[in-house]
Amino acid sequence: MNEIKVFIIDRENQQHELIGPTDMNMNIMELCKAYDLPVLGECGGMAMCATCQCYLESDTRLPEQSDAELDMLDQAFFVKPNSRLGCQIQLDDSIDGITLRLAPESV
Repeated sequence: MNEIKVFIIDRENQQHELIGPTDMNMNIMELCKAYDLPVLGECGGMAMCATCQCYLESDTRLPEQSDAELDMLDQAFFVKPNSRLGCQIQLDDSIDGITLRLAPESV
């Protein structure tokens, strides 16, 4: 099977182990929603809302952020140096074992 493990720490500090398919062109936001984790993803994954913001907690190497992702994070709340948009992290073998923490919801 083409699957990876993803660890998500929710806003109550509970860690969830998610299994994600690497052959369906999914991203972290979509995976979290599939597991009913509290990720809104209001823009549908277009990097236009930051409601899927998360913090990279592992040493996983991710592709560089696009200009659209950087622009959105520039306008978001609770941004940290390790902030990423879940909709911009594709599920593939290179992120197997990644740990991400959900950012607080916007005020």
